[in-house]
Amino acid sequence: MIKCLHKYWLKEFVRIFMIIQALVMVLFVFIDYLSHMDRMFEYDVSLARGLWYVLLKLPYMFVQFTPAGLLLAVICVFGIMNRNQEITALKSSGISVYFLVKPAIGAGCFLALLMLFLGETLIPLSMARSNYIRYHEMSGDKRAVHSRKDIWIRSDKTLVHINFFDPVQKTVAGVTYTTMGAGFKIASRIDAATGVYENGRWILEDVAEQVYDPAINDYHVNIRPRKVVTLDLNPDDLGRMAQKTNEMSYTELRRYVGKVTSEGYDATTYKVDMHGKLAFPFICVIMALTGAATGMREFVKTNLPVGIAVGVGFCFLYWFVFGFTASLGYAKILPPVVAAWVGNLVFLCLGGIYLIQTE
Repeated sequence: MIKCLHKYWLKEFVRIFMIIQALVMVLFVFIDYLSHMDRMFEYDVSLARGLWYVLLKLPYMFVQFTPAGLLLAVICVFGIMNRNQEITALKSSGISVYFLVKPAIGAGCFLALLMLFLGETLIPLSMARSNYIRYHEMSGDKRAVHSRKDIWIRSDKTLVHINFFDPVQKTVAGVTYTTMGAGFKIASRIDAATGVYENGRWILEDVAEQVYDPAINDYHVNIRPRKVVTLDLNPDDLGRMAQKTNEMSYTELRRYVGKVTSEGYDATTYKVDMHGKLAFPFICVIMALTGAATGMREFVKTNLPVGIAVGVGFCFLYWFVFGFTASLGYAKILPPVVAAWVGNLVFLCLGGIYLIQTE
């Protein structure tokens, strides 16, 4: 009987979960495609190419929507069982509510592992291609750019290399700015340890500048603590050019953090995102607990839409807390690992208490 109950629950859960995810994915494709249509026309991107751009984001969006889909599906399954008096019958037979939660926890663990697997394999590849279409083909930026972990930018007779860019603090480190003269001879070169963008200008620090003097056929070298330069480049441009953390798997991001840290740069932003890649899938287990507790509530028996509304509110609350604690981590108020996991720990406790109260 136990196996039959679990199979029955899982069958209903899979059916409802797939319906919810399919509806959300279709709506996402439709809305995202229409929202970018103006850019397609502006930069002469074909409609087929624009559709491909949207479809490339589906694996990433599937992962982002999976916790919410899981929560709503669990609420619906338990809510329907509650409305049909099946939960009451099981309780009267001596079956604990904790037994009923087992298949939901199992589904949450499976989806969490699936999210981790997609994050390590398919998502980095699909998001890299999608971001290239968005930030290059749909932006009209004709500058030649190569970016894997650091940034190379070539425009006319200038070549800029940035070893490290912090997208949250809007700072750069390991900057080399080279200007080419006649015959591709280096006319000047600026090397700077760090740089910050203020009032439309870059303020570089610990600068070594070399300027070619044709009269002596050699370079004048100047060392100065800081230099203000005007570049046709701002932090938003760099944000488009730099590789995004959603283009890297956890393993790649961990290697990158190790590389950046060993070179003496502050990798706090990337550390928070790295721990977040492990913390976010774990929310599936918490959503399973909360969905079960909500679906078995007495008010859901007569008003399932209210239970669904509670689930949606819980999802928004979690995403708000997760984003808020991550921002505290970016600001170095919380350690990166705490910023990524504290939201899960709080909601795990709340979900557990909520479930205990259903007895």
